[in-house]
Amino acid sequence: MKVNENCVGCGQCTAFCKKDAIIVKSKAYITDKCVECGICAAYCPMKAIEVAE
Repeated sequence: MKVNENCVGCGQCTAFCKKDAIIVKSKAYITDKCVECGICAAYCPMKAIEVAE
């Protein structure tokens, strides 16, 4: 998963991450704990999280 420029740092994604793999410091950062389940992307109101290619 990757965070694009739409991220405003609201932190809503962290509430849904079951692996505690997102850190928010003015914007969201995906850590190496991420298993790419995609749940965070579904709940991002800014559509700022997408599958990394």
